[in-house]
Amino acid sequence: MNTTRVTPSDHGQETIESTCTGPRIVLFGTGGTIASSGASATQLHDYRVTATLEEVMASVPHMHALGSLTGEQVFNVPSHDIDNGMLLQLAQRVAQALNDPDVDGIVLTHGTDTLEETAYFLDLVTNSEKPVVVVGAMRPAQALSADGPLNLYNAVKVAASPQARGKGVLVVLDDRIVAARYASKRHTSATDAFRPHEHGLLGEITGGIVRFFYSLVPRHVEGMAFALDKMAMLPQVDVIFDHIGAGEHLYDASIASGAKGIVLAATGNGSLSVSARAGARKAQHNGVLMVRSTRTGSGTVLPLADDADFHTICANGLNPQKARLLLMLVLTKTADFQIAQRYFDCW
Repeated sequence: MNTTRVTPSDHGQETIESTCTGPRIVLFGTGGTIASSGASATQLHDYRVTATLEEVMASVPHMHALGSLTGEQVFNVPSHDIDNGMLLQLAQRVAQALNDPDVDGIVLTHGTDTLEETAYFLDLVTNSEKPVVVVGAMRPAQALSADGPLNLYNAVKVAASPQARGKGVLVVLDDRIVAARYASKRHTSATDAFRPHEHGLLGEITGGIVRFFYSLVPRHVEGMAFALDKMAMLPQVDVIFDHIGAGEHLYDASIASGAKGIVLAATGNGSLSVSARAGARKAQHNGVLMVRSTRTGSGTVLPLADDADFHTICANGLNPQKARLLLMLVLTKTADFQIAQRYFDCW
């Protein structure tokens, strides 16, 4: 028989514990749609975070048979309200849990708006073979055909699976397992909003069985890891969206506000428009690193001959929001654009 109890944690948060035997999985709650409800069962937008992690877990009693579950509410907000400080807090708490020899895996409930950013950040700073699974929902908990309960059940099932070890941080929604490196929200409201496109799925959950198709190349390059315990804060990095008729004022504002890095959501293959070239030159003269990404949504940004002249960094396959996360971490180690490029080539 499974039982659940709530106890205070060492981190000032309530902890939910299930006494079932099996793999020990720690769940961290951060809020989001999976913990939200609207005024009616048909309200699928403009809802609010209303449920705690304890309530979310209680709504999926079947998952308590999958292992020994412990739940902790880190914060409880819509994911578009998460800031750099909260991101660091969450990453440090996940790292502490992974260092516990009794913990077999992590599940993180998260809003989908910025889920891909948190998942990728955790992938960059987590150096563990233990599964870390980030899960969310596209429909609130009280809605007709709410997807959160099954998503959460599947996330715990993946985290408890020995096959998930060593595959990096994973995103689980809509029966799909996607690598954090490639997961991206590509639809505003559909339940299959997270799609890896040409990179393919790492795996899926079908018929209640976790199936992996392939593994990623090694995630952590020797000598290029990021030490979370040495980070008190993350440097400011801004994203600028380029377009026809764009001016230089956004670059001026970013540099004047103290940004240490700028990511350009550029057109096409990370092309530098007239204003972007002027902005890149200003960034270079002020010691601000600038990364060329693309606003297209997919594809690899390739090096340009101008990179050496403007000291711009090629984002490769990272979209602007993920390039921003990597640049923040790189800036904790170096301000040299050539060294920074090596990180983008590896990650």
